[in-house]
Amino acid sequence: MATPESADRRRAIRFIVLLGFVSLFADMTYEGARSATGPFMLALGASAGAVGVVAGLGELAGYAVRLGSGYMADRLRRYWLLTGIGYAINLLAVPLLALAGRWEVAAGLIVVERIGKAIRTPSRDVMLSYATHQVGRGFGFGLHEALDQVGAVTGPLLVAGALFAGEGYARGFAVLLIPALLALGTLAAARVIFPAPAQFERAPGEAPGPTSESAPRAGQESVRPEAKLPATFWLYVAFSVLSVAGFAHFQLISYHLKAHGLMADAVIPVAFAVAMGVDALTALAAGRLYDRSGMASLLSAPLLTIPAVVLAFGPSAATAWTGVLLWGAAMGVQETIMRAAIADLAPAAVRGAAYGVFNTAFGVAWFAGSAAMGFLYDLSPAYLIGFALLLELASIFPLAAMQRQAAARARDRARGT
Repeated sequence: MATPESADRRRAIRFIVLLGFVSLFADMTYEGARSATGPFMLALGASAGAVGVVAGLGELAGYAVRLGSGYMADRLRRYWLLTGIGYAINLLAVPLLALAGRWEVAAGLIVVERIGKAIRTPSRDVMLSYATHQVGRGFGFGLHEALDQVGAVTGPLLVAGALFAGEGYARGFAVLLIPALLALGTLAAARVIFPAPAQFERAPGEAPGPTSESAPRAGQESVRPEAKLPATFWLYVAFSVLSVAGFAHFQLISYHLKAHGLMADAVIPVAFAVAMGVDALTALAAGRLYDRSGMASLLSAPLLTIPAVVLAFGPSAATAWTGVLLWGAAMGVQETIMRAAIADLAPAAVRGAAYGVFNTAFGVAWFAGSAAMGFLYDLSPAYLIGFALLLELASIFPLAAMQRQAAARARDRARGT
């Protein structure tokens, strides 16, 4: 006979899978577009500097807006409403690219798409966190990420298919309306079936209570006013800022691939899809590396980024392909280790603030770095490569300081202080 606990676990898995399919269709939509927006903007007459600014501005909006949307989610607890609004903006901006006749219009839609993602991500992740309470945090988020990356691989292949068929960028973006509608339909179904995800994390023996999504989270930890972010956290932010500022956006890489004729238009989205596959595989390995090696594993970010930038902006198709593969591996590290480390560095009482600070700093750094690399590329790709190398090497210094602090704390504990 099934116990209430096992029934809750099965319901939680179904909820995670449903949101996983939402992410799968959503990633098909916007990652499909992101695989081709660089060469698309070039075809519309944009410079490399413009592409770099737009790519960086989109990421800045995509991270910085999460401060406000996360605060609204905590205050309003209308998780489904904010998630639905965010997904609608995020996804419907993509097929509208098919109607963009000027690169400025395309640029605006690219930024709007990122803002939509920023609106929905905190609320969606809060709902996921409730369900993962039943099945294990790692398993739950891992299952969701696996489905997410299936879409990140499939979407660019859809766009590539349209380009191989000679349909052009407009038709490729228009096709992405189909997965966008599938994502929104699946989200609506999840809302009907699971109106109150907070109930997954109710205390043992607690009655289910109201079905409103605004139901308070059981056992929610109170915020201790004396808790603060440690010095190690700020060193980590400095490391992350320097590292991501030297990490070229794929829109700029794809611009280079088209401008120098290193890949055909239809092949560039395929390259992005392959990079997303490498991202998924690297994420699994990077997570295990972090569990074994701790903060020392963060060194893998600059060590992967340096050759990725050098090779991706190289003069031949062979070096470009190698660079794209390494770029995907570096992205996998960013999406696992660089975010997992926050949970170990920040006290639980201020962890939300820590993620907010980190996301904002991450977005600002990627914006500034992408804009600078775009303008430097217009002068010479060699200047872009030199800029990236300088920043990645500089990022090692705060990382080394973190290691020294960790070693000092370990010595203090060994002495019993």
